[in-house]
Amino acid sequence: MKNIVRVRFLVSLLLWICAAGVYSDENHLIACGSFYRTLSDLKVQQPPRRVLLVPLLSRDPHTTESPRWSEQPARTLEAFYRNRFNADVTQLRDVWSWTDYYRQVDQLVRQSPPFDRVMFISHGGFDGPVLKNAVFWQNFQVTGSKGELLQYSEAQPGLKNVLSITYDVEKNRVFSGYMASHWPELTPMKSDDIRHLLKGLEKQIQPLDHACFQNYCSQESLATSPEQQRGYRLDLCELICREPLFEQKTSVEISTERFFHFTKSLSSLVTADGLIFFGACNPGSAAPVKTLEKDETELLINSTLAGGPHKSYVHLVGAVTGRVTAGPIGQSSADDIVNRIIMFETGRPQHNLCVVVPETK
Repeated sequence: MKNIVRVRFLVSLLLWICAAGVYSDENHLIACGSFYRTLSDLKVQQPPRRVLLVPLLSRDPHTTESPRWSEQPARTLEAFYRNRFNADVTQLRDVWSWTDYYRQVDQLVRQSPPFDRVMFISHGGFDGPVLKNAVFWQNFQVTGSKGELLQYSEAQPGLKNVLSITYDVEKNRVFSGYMASHWPELTPMKSDDIRHLLKGLEKQIQPLDHACFQNYCSQESLATSPEQQRGYRLDLCELICREPLFEQKTSVEISTERFFHFTKSLSSLVTADGLIFFGACNPGSAAPVKTLEKDETELLINSTLAGGPHKSYVHLVGAVTGRVTAGPIGQSSADDIVNRIIMFETGRPQHNLCVVVPETK
């Protein structure tokens, strides 16, 4: 079981922090049109007149980078588009969550015409751009003797993270009172931190079953264990010999509603002959082969979403929006993103850039 958990963690980590481009085989490069399409072949507006830059603010949790790292390449690209094409450049500011993104997009759509280019600069994975996982809907209710907190959150549009906490309101009045008055404070917390907090409270207010504890963790029982394992055994006994006050579950679901909400925003932002560019890791990478396990969801690009499975995330977005869509194959640094965009706009061919022209309907 520990090996399975470790493997799942490593897979998630690779997807999040830019897995290497091991999926960029020759057939996929051909399907992406990486080195034989020119700007004239793509029939995108040239030169670009209106450009929207979308630097998403997030930090790789395994580095000390600033969460505002994406703003520097955005400034470089802003100067490039203005100096090279005399384009009108707009930039979204302080996008920490998808709620921030939608709020600014709604205002833009009402106040200005669509753009020839919409360029995202962010961390990413096989399922598109990544922001910090943030709650976008939650509900707390007590029905009869059952209390429940339900939260929906997302880091990538279309992948809905579900958190549920259920408990018997009659079992421990102190715990029930805490949940009733403090549940809004759990909103910004990670699921592991929520469990740690509630387990700490449970330890304070829920008595041990002393018969159970004496049976497994008496001084005589502990004496039979190696000294370095006694602390772990005590913690395990407290977990087993204290009746739990709550049950916490987490899962990930594909949300067609949230995904199409995102692609609708893209369609409203980009002209029919415009370009959507995802400057991140792996939006153009081929979908990895994924072995499904119980309670595990498929990646967006491997699902049946929008007539899938799709070759890559840019294929998926291009099919839904009807816009030319592009993004790197494999890993990309901030400098890589800038260079790929400049090479694209100046008509220079390049490998490891997936450019998808949607089929004419």
